[in-house]
Formats: sequence, structure tokens, C-alpha cells
Amino acid sequence: MDPTYSAEAEEYREKIRAFLAEHLPADWQGVGALPEAEQDRWVKEWRQTLASAGLLAVAWPKEYGGAGLSPIEQVVLNEEFAKANVPTQTGNDGFGIGMIGPTLIVWGTEEQKRHFLPRIIDGTDLWCQGYSEPDAGSDLANVATRAILDGDEWVVNGQKIWTSSGHTANWIFVLARTDPAAPKHAGISFLLVPMDQPGVEVRPIKEMTGEALFNEVFFTDARTPRENVVGEVNNGWTVANTLLGFERGGRSTVLSIGYRSELDAIVELAKKKGADRDPRIRQRLAWAHSQVEIMRYLGMQSLTSALAGNQPGPGASIIKLFWSEYHKKVTELALDILGPEAMAPTGEVGGSSIQAFAGGEMSSAQAVRSFLGARPGTIYAGTSQVQRNIIGERVLGLPKEPRADAGPWKDQPKG
Repeated sequence: MDPTYSAEAEEYREKIRAFLAEHLPADWQGVGALPEAEQDRWVKEWRQTLASAGLLAVAWPKEYGGAGLSPIEQVVLNEEFAKANVPTQTGNDGFGIGMIGPTLIVWGTEEQKRHFLPRIIDGTDLWCQGYSEPDAGSDLANVATRAILDGDEWVVNGQKIWTSSGHTANWIFVLARTDPAAPKHAGISFLLVPMDQPGVEVRPIKEMTGEALFNEVFFTDARTPRENVVGEVNNGWTVANTLLGFERGGRSTVLSIGYRSELDAIVELAKKKGADRDPRIRQRLAWAHSQVEIMRYLGMQSLTSALAGNQPGPGASIIKLFWSEYHKKVTELALDILGPEAMAPTGEVGGSSIQAFAGGEMSSAQAVRSFLGARPGTIYAGTSQVQRNIIGERVLGLPKEPRADAGPWKDQPKG
């Protein structure tokens, strides 16, 4: 584990710091420190600032609209943005720039890259993820959404669930079964489907925070052009796992920075409430400190691998499992520090229900939002149980868990 920062990388770091100093106010504390009514406006303006400066999709090749930065420059940018508590991606960009874009660069045809990648950067196409289904969550290969070729178009029927930001997207990348007779991992294709059509219905799912960031998506004879398959027909499982590597490992090098900032705020909260004198609270804070440090070393390990030219693989599940389990416990600690105040929270709230803490002093409302948002963290992007299976089988080489071959496609007619 030796992530080396070259002199050129440190020079680039100074450029990024100068950019941030120019575009952020001197007293900047993060999006969460802004009044709640101003946060959406600031985020939209910030995306435009990044686009104008060429700091969106920095990992992509220049010929597709990216910045063509080296891996170490990408890490430096992410580190400095995390330290400054500003996002590198906003809105649907996590799916467009963070997931489908890199996947198209690996698996897409030249025509797909030329068409879709610039449209992601300029905001024309806003993406969401069509993976999970009511009977295909942890067992993702159990997808039953069907796609049948009709001339030059795929006709899609089925349902997806837990579709984050589906209500703001106009495109969705979909895992669909295109060969019902094949073994379940072998009969899936990865399709790009427009959402602005009569055959696609989005229904929001209200969360316990009161928000509705997740959605159900229903396909009823929805259509997409034949050429909108990524990585060839019936090769969708391989493509899907490439994308999951980007999803689970994409923030690994800067995770500890964000969680350190959150933990520092929890420590200050403990001091303010006098809870720092409680030996049990002190012990739990010490535990949290050790976990953030482990997260930092995991990030360094991931960075070393990336600098060696390796793509994210099953090892990304270690990081995903670690941060999601940690976040549940540390947000419980924040509420225990607040005590009865957590039952009637007050103050400004920043961020979303998924990652609520966004800088500034942690209010009771922000702590409660973080607590609620941490609950699904061990479910979305792959449950903790699935992550442990991946780590055991694909990282440690342990015997595979017995799996049932039966699936809902077995009794369906061929199409």
C-alpha cells in the first residue's frame, strides 16, 4: 500500500485549492450550513461552475467531453473537494457521471459513447438505475423484467423498485431478461431506456424522513432502439457488475474525509451537551475514531490499486460494507448524545435522507436526519449480507453459498 503523490499531483492540488478559494466564500462551512431554502439553488449553480471550469467527469477522456485527468489528479481533486465540503457531483450526476458514463467507456460502442457521454455532461440526459425488483433485490440475477426484440426496437415490460432519483431522470439503465431459457445470470441484457414515453410510469415511495427520493418504475410496452444494448445481448450480468464496481468503490479514497468531518461535528456536539465526560460516550467516540482511520487506510489501499491501473472489482464490497455498518452506529451515537432532544429535533437540515450531514454545526434536526438516512445504507447498493457473500466467495475464495436455480422466468414462454 503506497499511494505516491508526485510533484505534478501536488502542483495540481494547489490549482484546485486556488479554484475553491476563488469560488467559495471565506466563511464556507458546507451546503448544510446554508439556509435550507437556498441549498437547491446553490447546488445547481455549483454544477454550472464545475461545468464551466471543466471539472465535471474529470476521469473521462477529453474526446468524450471529460477532463482526461490522470488517476492521481482525480484523487487530488476529490480529496480537496471533500476537505472543503463541496460536492463533485450533484443531482442525478451520481448515476450519469459516476456510474453509466464510466461503464459506457468500458463497454459501450463508439456510437454510444459519442452520443450519450456529452449529453450527460451538459445535463441533457439525467440518469437513474433500473436494477432492483420486488423479487430481485439481494438476488439481483433474479430479475424478471422482460425485453423482447420487435423489429428495430426492444419492448420492455416489468417493474423496478428503489429507483433513486427516478422522479428527476429522463433515462434509465435497465437490467432486463432477454433469454428466459438461459441460466439466470446468462439471459440478461443491459439496456438504455428513455423515460419520457407513455410506457414508463414513476411512482414515488415516501420515506420515514418525509421525502420521496426512491421510486417504483413500471414498464408497459416501453420501447428503446435495438442499438441501445450495452456490451452485447445476454451479456448484461458482466456489464452490471462493472457498473457495481464503480458504484461501490467510486468514493473509497475520500470517504474517510467526509466521515471525519461528521465525527468531528459529533465530538463538538458531545462537548456542547457535556456528554464528553461520560466514559461510555468517550469509549464510543474512540471506537468511531478508529473506524474512520481504518476507512482511511482502506481508501489508501483502493488508491494504490487504482494507480496500478486496476478497475474496481469485488474488493469494493469491503469498503461498502464497512462504511454502511459504521454509519448506522455512529448516527445512533449522535442521538444518544442528544438524549430527549432527539425526540423533538430543531434547526436547519442539510443534504438528503441518504447522506444528511453536509457541514456546519450539527443541529438536532440534522443528527436525526443522518440517523434515519443511515438505516437504508446497509440495504441500497447491495445489502450487507450480499456484500459478505461477495467478500467470502470472490475475495477470500471461500466455498460458494448454495443457490436455488428456480426463477420466475423458468415458466415463462420464450420470446
